[in-house]
Amino acid sequence: MKKIVLAGILTLGGFLTANAQCKTVAAISENFDSWKEINKCWTAHQGKAMLYASDKKVVFYSMTNPGENMYLVTPKIKAGKYTLTLDISDNGGETTLELLSLNHAADTKSYIPIAKASKIAGVKKVFDITLKKDSNLALKVLLNSVHQAVYVDNFSLKPKK
Repeated sequence: MKKIVLAGILTLGGFLTANAQCKTVAAISENFDSWKEINKCWTAHQGKAMLYASDKKVVFYSMTNPGENMYLVTPKIKAGKYTLTLDISDNGGETTLELLSLNHAADTKSYIPIAKASKIAGVKKVFDITLKKDSNLALKVLLNSVHQAVYVDNFSLKPKK
């Protein structure tokens, strides 16, 4: 029993150390070209579907689980006003994107909507966002069919001047 408790403490300590190394940022410029898996300072919530890095982009894939809420969460961002641009496309069907602010990357229930859900139409999206306090930004993608995918690339978050 002591070995199990010690292993749990060491594992939790490893997670806390990894997250502590990720600093709060004031800008993000990510093209995902070097990602082999989700970056340690980002968080993926995929439910029973798949959210992964592949072919120089991030892929949200429903597999056989349509309707699953999927989130890609950024590192913590300093409070302020920003312009977010990203390339987003899908492989057809009904797909939506919603932007959320999270108090903690691991807690998707603590979200505050920033932009209403909008249909993904395979174009560059631009959003003006305001974070009232240091927060994580989440891309919430909803896929409504089996074997449906959404592709995210060229994520750029810049402070407004």
